[in-house]
Amino acid sequence: MNHALPARSRLVAASLEAAGIEGAIIVLPDAASTAALAAAALDIEVGAIANSLVFWSDDEPLLVMTSGAHRVDTSALAERLGRGSIRRATPDQVLAATGQPIGGVAPTGHPAPLTTIVDEALAEFAEIWAAGGTPHTVFPLTFDELVRLTGGTVTRVA
Repeated sequence: MNHALPARSRLVAASLEAAGIEGAIIVLPDAASTAALAAAALDIEVGAIANSLVFWSDDEPLLVMTSGAHRVDTSALAERLGRGSIRRATPDQVLAATGQPIGGVAPTGHPAPLTTIVDEALAEFAEIWAAGGTPHTVFPLTFDELVRLTGGTVTRVA
């Protein structure tokens, strides 16, 4: 494990290692707190960025791993999942649920497992990139690895 990584990213790296995912977390020189910034920093399509968005639904956090190419349609997703309304979590709720700041939320390394939805659009890419626990850290993985890592349900989110 790379001890030069921030503490939050070391937790993510440990989760990746435990799951057998080989993608190493890299530290970017500038914060990449949006999909567009991350894609530009990595010189890849914005759709290959797996945004980790935390929502609140039925009194619990819901992690949605969505392609950076589009937004989550919360009404359609709530209907598809048979849930009440889905709304964006507050920054405090995000931090409490994930232990990570908005703009750096990873799909793993949280204090407790989160119910996770994985955007089917991410399957279009051979390699996708996700935040590594801070706005300055990212790591690569495959769609199948993301689904396995999160235990997520694959569905359309846009």
